[in-house]
Amino acid sequence: MSFAEFLHQVGGMGRFQIIHTMLLTIPIVLMASHNLLQNFTAAIPGHHCQVHINANNTRYANATLHLGSQDLLRVTIPMDRNRQPEKCRRFVTAQWQLLDPNVTEPNGTQLDTEPCTEGWTYDRSVFTSTIITEWDLVCNLRKFRQMAQSIYMAGVLLGALVLGGLSDRFGRKAMLIWSFLQLAVMGTCTAFSPSYISYCVFRFLGGMALSGFGLSIACLIVEWIPTQFRTITIAITGFIYTLGQILLAGLAYGIPNWRWLQLTVSLPFFFFLIYSWWFAESARWLVLAGKADRAVKVLQRVARVNGKREEGEKITTEILNSKMQKELSMVKSSYTVSDLVRTPAIRRIFCCLSVVWFSTSFSYYGLAMDLQNFGVSIYVIQLIFGAVDFPAKVLVTISMSYIGRRITLSAFLFLAGLVIITNIFVPRELQIVRTSLAVIGKGCLSATFNCVFLFTTELYPTPIRQTGLGFGSTMARVGSIVAPLAKMLDEYFSFLPPIVYGAAPIISGIAATFLPETLNQPLPDTVEEVESRSRMKRGEDTKEKIPLQNQEKVLLRETC
Repeated sequence: MSFAEFLHQVGGMGRFQIIHTMLLTIPIVLMASHNLLQNFTAAIPGHHCQVHINANNTRYANATLHLGSQDLLRVTIPMDRNRQPEKCRRFVTAQWQLLDPNVTEPNGTQLDTEPCTEGWTYDRSVFTSTIITEWDLVCNLRKFRQMAQSIYMAGVLLGALVLGGLSDRFGRKAMLIWSFLQLAVMGTCTAFSPSYISYCVFRFLGGMALSGFGLSIACLIVEWIPTQFRTITIAITGFIYTLGQILLAGLAYGIPNWRWLQLTVSLPFFFFLIYSWWFAESARWLVLAGKADRAVKVLQRVARVNGKREEGEKITTEILNSKMQKELSMVKSSYTVSDLVRTPAIRRIFCCLSVVWFSTSFSYYGLAMDLQNFGVSIYVIQLIFGAVDFPAKVLVTISMSYIGRRITLSAFLFLAGLVIITNIFVPRELQIVRTSLAVIGKGCLSATFNCVFLFTTELYPTPIRQTGLGFGSTMARVGSIVAPLAKMLDEYFSFLPPIVYGAAPIISGIAATFLPETLNQPLPDTVEEVESRSRMKRGEDTKEKIPLQNQEKVLLRETC
Protein backbone atom coordinates (compact mmCIF):
# COMPACT_ATOMS: atom_id res chain seq x y z
CA MET A 1 0.00 0.00 0.00
CA SER A 2 1.51 3.35 -1.03
CA PHE A 3 1.02 6.68 0.65
CA ALA A 4 -1.27 7.75 -2.19
CA GLU A 5 -3.78 5.13 -0.99
CA PHE A 6 -3.69 6.51 2.55
CA LEU A 7 -4.30 9.97 1.06
CA HIS A 8 -7.33 8.61 -0.78
CA GLN A 9 -8.56 6.96 2.44
CA VAL A 10 -8.65 10.29 4.32
CA GLY A 11 -10.60 12.11 1.61
CA GLY A 12 -8.39 12.60 -1.44
CA MET A 13 -8.93 16.11 -2.78
CA GLY A 14 -11.23 17.15 0.06
CA ARG A 15 -12.00 20.26 2.08
CA PHE A 16 -8.65 20.17 3.84
CA GLN A 17 -6.65 20.09 0.61
CA ILE A 18 -8.61 23.03 -0.81
CA ILE A 19 -8.21 25.22 2.30
CA HIS A 20 -4.60 24.16 2.80
CA THR A 21 -3.66 24.93 -0.81
CA MET A 22 -5.49 28.24 -0.80
CA LEU A 23 -3.69 29.47 2.32
CA LEU A 24 -0.34 28.29 0.97
CA THR A 25 -0.77 30.07 -2.36
CA ILE A 26 -1.69 33.50 -0.97
CA PRO A 27 1.96 34.38 -0.08
CA ILE A 28 2.99 33.48 -3.65
CA VAL A 29 1.28 36.71 -4.78
CA LEU A 30 4.04 38.71 -3.11
CA MET A 31 6.83 36.39 -4.24
CA ALA A 32 6.74 38.02 -7.67
CA SER A 33 6.74 41.44 -6.04
CA HIS A 34 10.01 40.75 -4.22
CA ASN A 35 11.70 39.11 -7.21
CA LEU A 36 10.89 41.96 -9.61
CA LEU A 37 10.72 44.78 -7.06
CA GLN A 38 13.97 46.41 -8.13
CA ASN A 39 12.49 47.25 -11.53
CA PHE A 40 10.73 50.03 -9.60
CA THR A 41 12.67 50.61 -6.38
CA ALA A 42 15.86 50.92 -8.44
CA ALA A 43 14.35 52.61 -11.49
CA ILE A 44 16.63 55.19 -13.10
CA PRO A 45 14.82 58.52 -13.62
CA GLY A 46 16.02 61.20 -16.00
CA HIS A 47 18.90 63.14 -14.46
CA HIS A 48 21.65 65.67 -15.07
CA CYS A 49 24.25 67.51 -13.02
CA GLN A 50 23.16 70.10 -10.49
CA VAL A 51 22.98 73.47 -12.23
CA HIS A 52 25.46 76.07 -11.00
CA ILE A 53 26.38 79.53 -12.29
CA ASN A 54 29.92 80.91 -12.22
CA ALA A 55 29.23 84.37 -13.66
CA ASN A 56 32.24 86.68 -14.05
CA ASN A 57 30.28 89.84 -13.48
CA THR A 58 27.10 91.14 -11.96
CA ARG A 59 25.35 91.58 -15.31
CA TYR A 60 25.41 87.80 -16.02
CA ALA A 61 24.60 86.94 -12.43
CA ASN A 62 21.48 89.13 -12.53
CA ALA A 63 20.55 87.66 -15.90
CA THR A 64 20.03 84.26 -14.33
CA LEU A 65 17.02 85.65 -12.46
CA HIS A 66 15.18 86.08 -15.76
CA LEU A 67 16.22 82.84 -17.48
CA GLY A 68 13.76 80.02 -18.00
CA SER A 69 14.70 76.54 -16.77
CA GLN A 70 15.49 75.35 -20.30
CA ASP A 71 17.80 78.28 -21.03
CA LEU A 72 19.53 77.89 -17.70
CA LEU A 73 20.03 74.20 -18.42
CA ARG A 74 21.39 75.01 -21.87
CA VAL A 75 24.15 77.30 -20.66
CA THR A 76 25.30 74.96 -17.87
CA ILE A 77 24.82 71.39 -19.16
CA PRO A 78 26.27 70.10 -22.46
CA MET A 79 24.10 68.08 -24.83
CA ASP A 80 24.78 64.45 -25.73
CA ARG A 81 24.58 62.92 -29.21
CA ASN A 82 20.79 62.62 -28.93
CA ARG A 83 20.47 66.34 -28.12
CA GLN A 84 19.52 65.52 -24.54
CA PRO A 85 21.22 66.99 -21.44
CA GLU A 86 24.42 65.11 -20.64
CA LYS A 87 23.86 62.95 -17.55
CA CYS A 88 27.33 62.85 -16.06
CA ARG A 89 29.12 66.13 -16.96
CA ARG A 90 28.54 69.90 -16.91
CA PHE A 91 30.27 73.02 -18.20
CA VAL A 92 32.97 74.40 -15.92
CA THR A 93 31.58 77.90 -16.48
CA ALA A 94 28.24 78.99 -17.89
CA GLN A 95 28.32 79.28 -21.72
CA TRP A 96 26.28 82.47 -22.14
CA GLN A 97 27.01 82.70 -25.84
CA LEU A 98 24.75 79.69 -26.40
CA LEU A 99 21.73 81.92 -25.71
CA ASP A 100 22.48 83.85 -28.91
CA PRO A 101 20.24 82.35 -31.65
CA ASN A 102 22.94 83.09 -34.20
CA VAL A 103 25.43 80.85 -32.37
CA THR A 104 25.43 77.18 -33.33
CA GLU A 105 25.70 75.03 -30.25
CA PRO A 106 28.97 73.09 -30.29
CA ASN A 107 29.45 69.54 -29.11
CA GLY A 108 29.86 69.59 -25.35
CA THR A 109 33.20 67.83 -25.59
CA GLN A 110 34.71 70.89 -27.32
CA LEU A 111 34.22 73.02 -24.23
CA ASP A 112 35.62 72.61 -20.75
CA THR A 113 33.45 70.23 -18.73
CA GLU A 114 33.71 68.56 -15.35
CA PRO A 115 32.01 65.69 -13.46
CA CYS A 116 28.91 66.29 -11.37
CA THR A 117 30.80 67.22 -8.21
CA GLU A 118 27.76 68.83 -6.57
CA GLY A 119 25.35 65.96 -7.23
CA TRP A 120 22.46 65.45 -9.66
CA THR A 121 19.02 66.79 -10.38
CA TYR A 122 16.43 64.03 -10.97
CA ASP A 123 13.15 63.99 -12.82
CA ARG A 124 10.70 63.06 -10.06
CA SER A 125 7.55 63.19 -12.18
CA VAL A 126 7.34 59.37 -12.32
CA PHE A 127 9.39 58.13 -9.36
CA THR A 128 9.48 60.40 -6.33
CA SER A 129 12.21 58.33 -4.72
CA THR A 130 14.29 55.27 -5.66
CA ILE A 131 17.54 53.85 -4.34
CA ILE A 132 19.14 55.54 -7.37
CA THR A 133 18.06 59.02 -6.26
CA GLU A 134 18.63 58.18 -2.60
CA TRP A 135 22.29 57.25 -2.97
CA ASP A 136 23.14 58.77 -6.39
CA LEU A 137 23.78 55.41 -8.09
CA VAL A 138 24.37 56.93 -11.51
CA CYS A 139 27.33 57.59 -13.80
CA ASN A 140 30.42 56.08 -12.16
CA LEU A 141 28.25 54.36 -9.53
CA ARG A 142 25.63 52.92 -11.92
CA LYS A 143 27.13 49.42 -11.61
CA PHE A 144 25.91 49.29 -8.00
CA ARG A 145 22.32 49.08 -9.25
CA GLN A 146 22.92 45.71 -10.92
CA MET A 147 25.10 44.64 -8.02
CA ALA A 148 22.18 45.09 -5.61
CA GLN A 149 19.99 42.77 -7.69
CA SER A 150 22.78 40.21 -7.99
CA ILE A 151 23.29 40.28 -4.21
CA TYR A 152 19.56 39.67 -3.70
CA MET A 153 19.64 36.73 -6.10
CA ALA A 154 22.74 35.40 -4.35
CA GLY A 155 20.65 35.35 -1.17
CA VAL A 156 17.92 33.43 -2.98
CA LEU A 157 20.57 30.99 -4.16
CA LEU A 158 22.00 30.45 -0.68
CA GLY A 159 18.49 30.04 0.69
CA ALA A 160 17.79 27.28 -1.81
CA LEU A 161 20.97 25.48 -0.80
CA VAL A 162 20.63 25.86 2.96
CA LEU A 163 16.89 25.96 3.65
CA GLY A 164 16.08 23.30 1.04
CA GLY A 165 18.32 20.79 2.83
CA LEU A 166 17.09 21.84 6.28
CA SER A 167 13.51 21.31 5.14
CA ASP A 168 14.26 17.68 4.30
CA ARG A 169 15.82 17.27 7.74
CA PHE A 170 13.50 19.27 10.02
CA GLY A 171 10.28 19.32 8.03
CA ARG A 172 8.48 21.55 5.55
CA LYS A 173 6.30 23.37 8.07
CA ALA A 174 9.16 24.39 10.38
CA MET A 175 11.16 25.91 7.53
CA LEU A 176 8.06 27.65 6.16
CA ILE A 177 7.35 29.36 9.49
CA TRP A 178 10.97 30.44 9.86
CA SER A 179 11.08 31.77 6.29
CA PHE A 180 7.93 33.85 6.81
CA LEU A 181 9.42 35.39 9.94
CA GLN A 182 12.77 36.11 8.31
CA LEU A 183 11.26 37.70 5.21
CA ALA A 184 8.86 39.85 7.23
CA VAL A 185 11.66 41.19 9.43
CA MET A 186 14.30 41.59 6.71
CA GLY A 187 11.86 43.17 4.26
CA THR A 188 10.80 45.71 6.87
CA CYS A 189 14.42 46.47 7.75
CA THR A 190 15.16 47.00 4.04
CA ALA A 191 12.54 49.74 3.91
CA PHE A 192 14.36 51.60 6.70
CA SER A 193 17.90 51.03 5.38
CA PRO A 194 20.11 54.04 6.23
CA SER A 195 22.75 53.17 3.61
CA TYR A 196 23.35 51.23 0.43
CA ILE A 197 25.39 48.58 2.25
CA SER A 198 22.66 47.89 4.82
CA TYR A 199 20.12 47.80 1.99
CA CYS A 200 22.09 45.06 0.24
CA VAL A 201 22.54 43.05 3.46
CA PHE A 202 18.83 43.10 4.26
CA ARG A 203 17.90 42.27 0.67
CA PHE A 204 20.32 39.34 0.72
CA LEU A 205 18.74 37.91 3.89
CA GLY A 206 15.27 38.56 2.50
CA GLY A 207 16.21 36.65 -0.65
CA MET A 208 17.27 33.67 1.44
CA ALA A 209 13.90 33.64 3.19
CA LEU A 210 11.94 33.99 -0.05
CA SER A 211 13.67 30.95 -1.49
CA GLY A 212 12.98 28.99 1.68
CA PHE A 213 9.26 29.61 1.78
CA GLY A 214 8.89 29.03 -1.95
CA LEU A 215 10.42 25.56 -1.71
CA SER A 216 8.49 24.62 1.43
CA ILE A 217 5.18 25.73 -0.07
CA ALA A 218 5.85 23.70 -3.22
CA CYS A 219 6.46 20.50 -1.30
CA LEU A 220 3.55 21.00 1.12
CA ILE A 221 1.17 21.51 -1.80
CA VAL A 222 2.42 18.60 -3.90
CA GLU A 223 2.72 16.09 -1.05
CA TRP A 224 -0.89 16.66 0.07
CA ILE A 225 -2.49 16.60 -3.39
CA PRO A 226 -3.64 13.37 -5.11
CA THR A 227 -1.90 12.51 -8.37
CA GLN A 228 -4.77 13.41 -10.69
CA PHE A 229 -5.09 16.93 -9.23
CA ARG A 230 -1.41 17.89 -9.13
CA THR A 231 -1.25 19.46 -12.59
CA ILE A 232 -4.19 21.81 -12.10
CA THR A 233 -3.04 22.71 -8.58
CA ILE A 234 0.44 23.68 -9.71
CA ALA A 235 -1.13 25.61 -12.59
CA ILE A 236 -3.23 27.60 -10.12
CA THR A 237 -0.14 28.49 -8.08
CA GLY A 238 1.46 29.67 -11.32
CA PHE A 239 -1.53 31.92 -12.01
CA ILE A 240 -1.21 33.33 -8.50
CA TYR A 241 2.41 34.24 -9.21
CA THR A 242 1.28 35.91 -12.42
CA LEU A 243 -1.35 37.85 -10.49
CA GLY A 244 1.49 39.05 -8.27
CA GLN A 245 3.31 40.51 -11.29
CA ILE A 246 0.21 42.46 -12.30
CA LEU A 247 -0.35 43.57 -8.70
CA LEU A 248 3.23 44.85 -8.56
CA ALA A 249 2.57 47.18 -11.50
CA GLY A 250 -0.44 48.65 -9.69
CA LEU A 251 1.35 48.96 -6.35
CA ALA A 252 4.39 50.60 -7.92
CA TYR A 253 2.20 53.06 -9.82
CA GLY A 254 0.29 54.01 -6.67
CA ILE A 255 3.38 54.07 -4.40
CA PRO A 256 6.21 55.88 -6.23
CA ASN A 257 8.37 56.07 -3.09
CA TRP A 258 10.68 53.04 -2.87
CA ARG A 259 10.67 52.80 0.94
CA TRP A 260 6.88 52.69 1.19
CA LEU A 261 6.69 50.22 -1.70
CA GLN A 262 9.22 47.93 -0.01
CA LEU A 263 7.28 48.12 3.25
CA THR A 264 3.97 47.40 1.50
CA VAL A 265 5.17 44.08 0.05
CA SER A 266 6.91 43.01 3.31
CA LEU A 267 4.44 43.65 6.15
CA PRO A 268 1.85 41.05 4.95
CA PHE A 269 4.32 38.28 5.83
CA PHE A 270 3.68 38.95 9.51
CA PHE A 271 0.06 38.00 8.80
CA PHE A 272 1.15 34.89 6.88
CA LEU A 273 3.31 33.95 9.88
CA ILE A 274 0.31 34.08 12.21
CA TYR A 275 -1.88 31.66 10.25
CA SER A 276 1.00 29.38 9.17
CA TRP A 277 0.71 27.51 12.49
CA TRP A 278 -2.51 25.94 11.15
CA PHE A 279 -0.67 24.18 8.31
CA ALA A 280 -0.25 20.42 8.50
CA GLU A 281 3.22 18.95 8.22
CA SER A 282 3.69 16.60 5.29
CA ALA A 283 2.55 13.18 6.51
CA ARG A 284 4.53 11.61 3.69
CA TRP A 285 7.71 13.22 5.02
CA LEU A 286 6.85 12.28 8.63
CA VAL A 287 6.52 8.60 7.73
CA LEU A 288 9.80 8.46 5.87
CA ALA A 289 11.50 10.47 8.63
CA GLY A 290 10.57 7.77 11.15
CA LYS A 291 7.82 9.79 12.85
CA ALA A 292 4.88 7.53 12.12
CA ASP A 293 3.01 8.48 15.32
CA ARG A 294 2.91 12.14 14.28
CA ALA A 295 1.97 11.12 10.74
CA VAL A 296 -1.04 9.18 12.06
CA LYS A 297 -2.24 12.22 14.04
CA VAL A 298 -1.89 14.46 11.00
CA LEU A 299 -3.72 11.99 8.74
CA GLN A 300 -6.55 11.66 11.27
CA ARG A 301 -6.80 15.45 11.49
CA VAL A 302 -7.06 15.66 7.69
CA ALA A 303 -9.71 12.93 7.73
CA ARG A 304 -11.78 14.89 10.26
CA VAL A 305 -11.63 18.07 8.17
CA ASN A 306 -12.61 16.07 5.06
CA GLY A 307 -15.54 14.42 6.85
CA LYS A 308 -13.83 11.00 6.94
CA ARG A 309 -13.38 10.65 10.69
CA GLU A 310 -14.14 6.92 10.77
CA GLU A 311 -11.72 6.16 7.95
CA GLY A 312 -9.06 8.23 9.68
CA GLU A 313 -9.47 6.37 12.97
CA LYS A 314 -8.71 3.10 11.18
CA ILE A 315 -5.17 4.32 10.53
CA THR A 316 -2.76 3.38 13.30
CA THR A 317 1.00 3.55 13.67
CA GLU A 318 1.25 -0.22 13.22
CA ILE A 319 -0.82 -0.19 10.02
CA LEU A 320 1.11 2.77 8.62
CA ASN A 321 4.48 1.14 9.30
CA SER A 322 3.44 -2.27 8.02
CA LYS A 323 1.84 -1.00 4.81
CA MET A 324 4.83 1.20 3.99
CA GLN A 325 7.47 -1.26 5.17
CA LYS A 326 8.99 -1.52 1.72
CA GLU A 327 9.45 2.24 1.45
CA LEU A 328 10.76 2.53 5.01
CA SER A 329 13.30 -0.25 4.52
CA MET A 330 14.85 1.60 1.60
CA VAL A 331 15.15 5.00 3.25
CA LYS A 332 18.47 6.21 4.60
CA SER A 333 18.63 8.12 7.85
CA SER A 334 19.78 11.24 6.00
CA TYR A 335 20.34 12.40 2.46
CA THR A 336 22.70 14.94 0.94
CA VAL A 337 23.23 16.61 -2.43
CA SER A 338 25.59 13.75 -3.32
CA ASP A 339 22.57 11.42 -3.40
CA LEU A 340 21.37 13.35 -6.45
CA VAL A 341 24.25 11.93 -8.51
CA ARG A 342 24.88 8.55 -6.86
CA THR A 343 22.52 6.39 -8.90
CA PRO A 344 22.12 6.38 -12.70
CA ALA A 345 18.46 7.32 -13.11
CA ILE A 346 18.55 10.06 -10.47
CA ARG A 347 21.84 11.32 -11.89
CA ARG A 348 20.36 11.71 -15.38
CA ILE A 349 17.32 13.50 -13.96
CA PHE A 350 19.57 15.78 -11.91
CA CYS A 351 21.80 16.78 -14.85
CA CYS A 352 18.93 17.47 -17.25
CA LEU A 353 16.88 19.43 -14.72
CA SER A 354 19.91 21.52 -13.71
CA VAL A 355 20.34 22.67 -17.31
CA VAL A 356 16.62 23.42 -17.66
CA TRP A 357 16.37 25.38 -14.40
CA PHE A 358 19.47 27.45 -15.20
CA SER A 359 18.57 28.37 -18.76
CA THR A 360 14.91 29.14 -18.00
CA SER A 361 15.80 31.56 -15.21
CA PHE A 362 18.75 33.01 -17.15
CA SER A 363 16.61 33.99 -20.12
CA TYR A 364 13.56 34.93 -18.03
CA TYR A 365 15.39 37.48 -15.90
CA GLY A 366 17.33 38.70 -18.91
CA LEU A 367 13.98 39.89 -20.26
CA ALA A 368 12.02 40.68 -17.08
CA MET A 369 14.65 42.89 -15.40
CA ASP A 370 15.25 45.13 -18.41
CA LEU A 371 11.87 46.88 -18.61
CA GLN A 372 13.18 50.43 -18.99
CA ASN A 373 14.83 49.59 -22.31
CA PHE A 374 11.57 48.75 -24.11
CA GLY A 375 10.77 52.40 -24.83
CA VAL A 376 7.27 52.30 -23.29
CA SER A 377 5.91 53.02 -19.82
CA ILE A 378 7.54 50.73 -17.29
CA TYR A 379 4.14 50.19 -15.63
CA VAL A 380 2.50 49.20 -18.92
CA ILE A 381 5.24 46.75 -19.88
CA GLN A 382 5.14 45.20 -16.41
CA LEU A 383 1.38 44.79 -16.78
CA ILE A 384 1.75 43.22 -20.25
CA PHE A 385 4.55 40.92 -19.09
CA GLY A 386 2.29 39.74 -16.28
CA ALA A 387 -0.87 39.42 -18.36
CA VAL A 388 0.77 37.26 -21.05
CA ASP A 389 1.39 34.57 -18.43
CA PHE A 390 -2.33 33.75 -18.17
CA PRO A 391 -2.80 32.39 -21.71
CA ALA A 392 0.70 30.88 -21.64
CA LYS A 393 0.02 28.97 -18.42
CA VAL A 394 -3.44 27.85 -19.54
CA LEU A 395 -1.86 26.44 -22.68
CA VAL A 396 0.97 24.72 -20.81
CA THR A 397 -1.48 23.24 -18.29
CA ILE A 398 -3.62 21.72 -21.05
CA SER A 399 -0.53 20.46 -22.82
CA MET A 400 0.93 18.88 -19.66
CA SER A 401 -2.38 17.13 -18.93
CA TYR A 402 -2.93 15.64 -22.39
CA ILE A 403 0.42 15.53 -24.17
CA GLY A 404 2.76 15.05 -21.22
CA ARG A 405 5.37 16.92 -19.22
CA ARG A 406 8.47 16.10 -21.28
CA ILE A 407 7.20 17.12 -24.71
CA THR A 408 5.54 20.23 -23.31
CA LEU A 409 8.70 21.35 -21.54
CA SER A 410 10.88 20.85 -24.61
CA ALA A 411 8.42 22.58 -26.94
CA PHE A 412 8.06 25.73 -24.84
CA LEU A 413 11.83 25.99 -24.36
CA PHE A 414 12.44 25.68 -28.10
CA LEU A 415 9.77 28.29 -28.88
CA ALA A 416 11.14 30.75 -26.31
CA GLY A 417 14.65 30.46 -27.71
CA LEU A 418 13.55 30.86 -31.33
CA VAL A 419 11.44 33.95 -30.57
CA ILE A 420 14.27 35.66 -28.69
CA ILE A 421 16.77 34.99 -31.50
CA THR A 422 14.26 36.11 -34.14
CA ASN A 423 14.13 39.51 -32.44
CA ILE A 424 17.72 40.10 -33.57
CA PHE A 425 16.57 40.45 -37.17
CA VAL A 426 13.72 42.90 -36.45
CA PRO A 427 14.71 46.55 -37.08
CA ARG A 428 14.82 48.74 -33.98
CA GLU A 429 12.34 51.12 -35.59
CA LEU A 430 9.65 48.40 -35.30
CA GLN A 431 9.43 48.83 -31.54
CA ILE A 432 5.96 47.26 -31.28
CA VAL A 433 7.08 44.11 -33.10
CA ARG A 434 10.21 43.81 -30.98
CA THR A 435 8.24 44.28 -27.75
CA SER A 436 5.60 41.76 -28.89
CA LEU A 437 8.23 39.10 -29.59
CA ALA A 438 9.83 39.75 -26.21
CA VAL A 439 6.42 39.36 -24.54
CA ILE A 440 5.85 36.02 -26.32
CA GLY A 441 9.30 34.82 -25.26
CA LYS A 442 8.65 35.85 -21.68
CA GLY A 443 5.29 34.06 -21.72
CA CYS A 444 6.91 30.84 -22.94
CA LEU A 445 9.56 31.05 -20.22
CA SER A 446 6.91 31.64 -17.56
CA ALA A 447 5.02 28.58 -18.80
CA THR A 448 8.29 26.64 -18.68
CA PHE A 449 8.70 27.56 -15.02
CA ASN A 450 5.27 26.08 -14.30
CA CYS A 451 6.14 22.89 -16.13
CA VAL A 452 9.62 22.34 -14.71
CA PHE A 453 8.38 23.10 -11.18
CA LEU A 454 5.77 20.33 -11.37
CA PHE A 455 8.10 18.03 -13.31
CA THR A 456 10.83 18.34 -10.67
CA THR A 457 8.54 17.44 -7.78
CA GLU A 458 7.26 14.41 -9.70
CA LEU A 459 10.67 13.11 -10.79
CA TYR A 460 12.46 13.12 -7.42
CA PRO A 461 11.43 10.66 -4.66
CA THR A 462 10.16 11.95 -1.31
CA PRO A 463 13.41 11.68 0.76
CA ILE A 464 15.35 13.88 -1.66
CA ARG A 465 12.49 15.81 -3.26
CA GLN A 466 13.13 18.99 -1.32
CA THR A 467 16.88 18.68 -1.84
CA GLY A 468 16.38 18.17 -5.57
CA LEU A 469 13.92 21.04 -5.81
CA GLY A 470 16.31 23.15 -3.79
CA PHE A 471 19.20 22.43 -6.12
CA GLY A 472 17.00 23.16 -9.12
CA SER A 473 16.13 26.48 -7.55
CA THR A 474 19.84 27.00 -6.93
CA MET A 475 20.61 26.59 -10.61
CA ALA A 476 17.78 29.00 -11.40
CA ARG A 477 19.31 31.59 -9.09
CA VAL A 478 22.71 31.12 -10.68
CA GLY A 479 21.01 31.87 -13.98
CA SER A 480 19.36 35.00 -12.57
CA ILE A 481 22.71 36.22 -11.24
CA VAL A 482 24.49 35.64 -14.55
CA ALA A 483 21.70 37.20 -16.66
CA PRO A 484 22.70 40.86 -16.01
CA LEU A 485 26.32 40.01 -16.86
CA ALA A 486 25.26 38.70 -20.27
CA LYS A 487 23.61 42.06 -20.93
CA MET A 488 27.05 43.66 -20.73
CA LEU A 489 28.01 41.85 -23.95
CA ASP A 490 26.16 44.50 -25.96
CA GLU A 491 29.14 46.79 -25.34
CA TYR A 492 30.94 44.68 -27.95
CA PHE A 493 28.11 43.61 -30.29
CA SER A 494 24.44 44.46 -29.77
CA PHE A 495 23.27 41.06 -31.04
CA LEU A 496 25.27 39.00 -28.51
CA PRO A 497 22.85 39.22 -25.52
CA PRO A 498 19.77 38.00 -27.47
CA ILE A 499 21.83 35.19 -29.03
CA VAL A 500 22.90 34.01 -25.57
CA TYR A 501 19.41 34.46 -24.09
CA GLY A 502 17.92 32.52 -27.02
CA ALA A 503 20.51 29.73 -27.29
CA ALA A 504 20.20 28.74 -23.61
CA PRO A 505 16.51 27.62 -23.82
CA ILE A 506 17.13 25.74 -27.07
CA ILE A 507 20.00 23.75 -25.52
CA SER A 508 17.96 22.99 -22.41
CA GLY A 509 15.02 21.95 -24.60
CA ILE A 510 17.25 19.24 -26.04
CA ALA A 511 18.29 18.17 -22.52
CA ALA A 512 14.63 17.92 -21.45
CA THR A 513 13.97 15.22 -24.03
CA PHE A 514 16.12 12.81 -21.95
CA LEU A 515 13.81 13.05 -18.92
CA PRO A 516 11.27 10.26 -18.15
CA GLU A 517 7.56 11.04 -18.55
CA THR A 518 5.53 11.37 -15.31
CA LEU A 519 2.02 11.97 -16.65
CA ASN A 520 -0.52 10.07 -14.47
CA GLN A 521 2.31 8.47 -12.45
CA PRO A 522 2.15 8.41 -8.61
CA LEU A 523 4.83 10.29 -6.71
CA PRO A 524 7.86 8.04 -6.07
CA ASP A 525 8.53 7.54 -2.35
CA THR A 526 12.02 6.03 -2.57
CA VAL A 527 15.15 6.22 -4.70
CA GLU A 528 14.74 2.51 -5.41
CA GLU A 529 11.33 3.18 -6.92
CA VAL A 530 12.78 5.71 -9.36
CA GLU A 531 15.59 3.35 -10.32
CA SER A 532 13.12 0.48 -10.68
CA ARG A 533 10.93 2.48 -13.08
CA SER A 534 13.98 3.33 -15.14
CA ARG A 535 15.09 -0.32 -15.29
CA MET A 536 11.60 -1.47 -16.24
CA LYS A 537 11.60 1.00 -19.10
CA ARG A 538 14.92 -0.43 -20.30
CA GLY A 539 13.81 -4.01 -19.64
CA GLU A 540 16.36 -4.61 -16.88
CA ASP A 541 16.00 -6.74 -13.78
CA THR A 542 13.78 -4.86 -11.33
CA LYS A 543 15.28 -6.69 -8.34
CA GLU A 544 18.75 -5.24 -8.80
CA LYS A 545 20.02 -3.41 -5.71
CA ILE A 546 21.40 0.14 -5.75
CA PRO A 547 24.44 1.47 -3.85
CA LEU A 548 22.49 4.27 -2.15
CA GLN A 549 21.10 1.89 0.48
CA ASN A 550 22.87 1.16 3.72
CA GLN A 551 25.10 -1.84 2.94
CA GLU A 552 24.51 -3.55 6.30
CA LYS A 553 20.76 -3.52 5.67
CA VAL A 554 21.30 -4.96 2.18
CA LEU A 555 23.43 -7.83 3.51
CA LEU A 556 20.92 -8.54 6.27
CA ARG A 557 18.03 -8.80 3.80
CA GLU A 558 20.03 -11.02 1.46
CA THR A 559 20.81 -13.51 4.28
CA CYS A 560 17.17 -13.77 5.36
